[in-house]
Amino acid sequence: MHTTNYFDTFIAVAEDTAAVAAAEPPTRATPTIAELTYRMIAENPYRYTSDDVIFAVWADRRDVAPEERESARAEFFAKGQPCMRSSDLGKRYGWGVHTDAEGRIALVPVESAEYARLVAGEGGVTVTRAMRSKR
Repeated sequence: MHTTNYFDTFIAVAEDTAAVAAAEPPTRATPTIAELTYRMIAENPYRYTSDDVIFAVWADRRDVAPEERESARAEFFAKGQPCMRSSDLGKRYGWGVHTDAEGRIALVPVESAEYARLVAGEGGVTVTRAMRSKR
């Protein structure tokens, strides 16, 4: 079974991001992946792992019934999935993603003091970056 979880890691914004301050993804009639991901993490910091968020967003967008989610999750993670490094939150909207020792995630705005502390590697976190939007 594959996983997208990181532990004690900080995913900084992409090198080529234009964001100088964090912004919520815009609300659309049909919510985007970025909007659903943002909402789930922002409303529940350090509650869910990356796997929890990525699967829930995928399942919600496909209207997977609650009683089918356990088997759908096993099938979903039977192959590799894009991790939070590929999310528009870090590539476009100015959000860093911090994972604690248990793999639970929270968003950190790029303009915050906490972001500066985490991107410097303080607290013993491994620092990586969101994927670039362009090659």
